[in-house]
Amino acid sequence: MKSHLLIKSNLSSFVSSFLSLSLRGGFATKQSPSLLEGDCFGKERLAMTPKMRIAAFPAILIVLSLLLGACAQASPPTAAPEAGETTEPVTLRIAILPILEALPMYVAQQNGYFEDQGVKVEFLPVSSAAERDQIMAAGQADGMIKDLVSTLFYNKDQTQIQIVRFARTATPEYPQYRILASKQSGITDVEGLKGVPIGISEGSVIAYTTDRLLEAEGLSPADIQTVAVPKISDRMSLLASGELQAANLPDPFSLLAMQSDAVLVVDDSKHPEYGNSVISFRKAIIDEHPQAVRGFLAAVEQATQEINADKDKWNNLLTEQQLVPAPLAGSYEIPTLPTASVPSDTQWADVVAWAQEKGLVTEDVSYSESVNPGFLP
Repeated sequence: MKSHLLIKSNLSSFVSSFLSLSLRGGFATKQSPSLLEGDCFGKERLAMTPKMRIAAFPAILIVLSLLLGACAQASPPTAAPEAGETTEPVTLRIAILPILEALPMYVAQQNGYFEDQGVKVEFLPVSSAAERDQIMAAGQADGMIKDLVSTLFYNKDQTQIQIVRFARTATPEYPQYRILASKQSGITDVEGLKGVPIGISEGSVIAYTTDRLLEAEGLSPADIQTVAVPKISDRMSLLASGELQAANLPDPFSLLAMQSDAVLVVDDSKHPEYGNSVISFRKAIIDEHPQAVRGFLAAVEQATQEINADKDKWNNLLTEQQLVPAPLAGSYEIPTLPTASVPSDTQWADVVAWAQEKGLVTEDVSYSESVNPGFLP
């Protein structure tokens, strides 16, 4: 670039001198130094008459034009940066609960996969879904692990967040939600739950999976009774004492309850289309930093595949980050985690229909506005 500017500067001086001297009748004295090293003009004095000068003027202009064009090509153009391009890595702030679904993110951070993708990730630990939602609403976090039901509520008036990937799904081998009965209740099957209050958190994925699992097993909506017990720890303790006859608990807390003699009635391993959790980002972040979101998901995908390939390797990380209850540390079997995928429109439509049945929303909420598969690796 510096040599190109020097050439342009020298060329300007040369042009001025060339025109001035030629119009006056000749060049500088014989063997005078050339103004542009390596130029193609002779250095001997040329004596020119006025008529010769007038006749030569067009030719002079043509030569100078060619020279200027050649010099312009000597330096390639500098590409302008693309719109939104930045030289600094984008930092994505993730509100993160101490749950199993966070394991791929911790593995990606530990192994440098985010850095490999040119993304910085900052984890913001939260102790509850309410705290997570609060910092998301305040714009203090960019992404989180959620579920379809809570995503629906976020977007019922306008699109605030978008699902970009499954975090976990129920499978025939690994359930995500279990409806359990207390040992004292004597309940051992779905029929025994008719009219029995089941502990749930209202208006949540727990309530949704309770209804859908029991309906899939043959109960009518009138047969299903629930009672609000929002905290998982309260549901577990009331179930263990027999004060609560049944409850819906997520894995791995349901496994811990079963170790305390809770009885499995039904789980979503029989109906895996109902049990899942998702990774979502604020729509504003997706629009502003699409490449960062894409890099984030590529790193999570790499970590997920590594976890699935060797599940026993991550027991220490599970314990360090308290992603499973302490009594299960060392014995909990990590489920097979989903590779790059998003919920189907059928799954989304069923959640919307359930919420409308319950009077939780009145209008349809767009699948295409709430689920964005465009960033999957």
